[in-house]
Amino acid sequence: MTMDFKAIVADINELPPLSDITRVVNSLYENGAENVNILKLVKAIESDAALSANILHMINAPYYGFSRKIASISQAVTLFGTNLIYGLVINYAIHSTIKANVRPYAISNDRFNAICHMQSALMSQWYSKIDLHHAQYLAPLALIMESGKLVVSREVVKAGKIKEFAEGIKNAESTTIYEHELFGSSSYYISGLLFEHWNMEPLYVDILKGLDYEHKSVDKLNEYINTLDVVRTAVNVKDVFSEKSLQEASELVEEMGLMVDDFLKVAKRIKEKNESKS
Repeated sequence: MTMDFKAIVADINELPPLSDITRVVNSLYENGAENVNILKLVKAIESDAALSANILHMINAPYYGFSRKIASISQAVTLFGTNLIYGLVINYAIHSTIKANVRPYAISNDRFNAICHMQSALMSQWYSKIDLHHAQYLAPLALIMESGKLVVSREVVKAGKIKEFAEGIKNAESTTIYEHELFGSSSYYISGLLFEHWNMEPLYVDILKGLDYEHKSVDKLNEYINTLDVVRTAVNVKDVFSEKSLQEASELVEEMGLMVDDFLKVAKRIKEKNESKS
């Protein structure tokens, strides 16, 4: 089985703009998340009932670690900060725009969504103990870094190769290696192309492209990329907090000169919350 990378790029270029409300929210972040007008952000989100309901549903998921129910958007922004709220808005917009079934990756859409949220929760809860600003910036990117898999899935479905692709994913050493074998790039690089298409945060575009091992990378981005690499190694569409994935992620943490025990404590807590929900 082979896939045409040019067809994937063409599919991205044909995607419509993100919704009006997403563009309004995006404009509020033009000067950085720390300078967002909170009242305008809350008002913008609350103007879209479906978006508001989605954010509250996701923010109350067990892996984010709050024991009491969060009942309003203003409460969610106060407790989680503007960075993660940005990620939730963009995540909702992407899934609303790219209608895709991720069966080619041998998982359900609900499972895929849960994995993305676990990646974000791991980034936020683990790395905030090391560098709070860094963690706040990367948590929304961790939530949406797998978006390229939606585009790949659409192409696989169109080609009628779902079973063949899913079997290849199951047998591959990693999804990224398998994607490269098929179309010479990875879904992370495609995520970068998506963000580029929608004129989103340029640094996010560079980081996403850098997550592709054949495009790695500008030195100043390495810390960001290495941190996200830990997260996607620990929890991904093939492996969710397994003994093997946690061991491999722990080795990356150690290479970064960080405390492995601190990482494992957070990872195992999120794993347990996810399992209790299932």
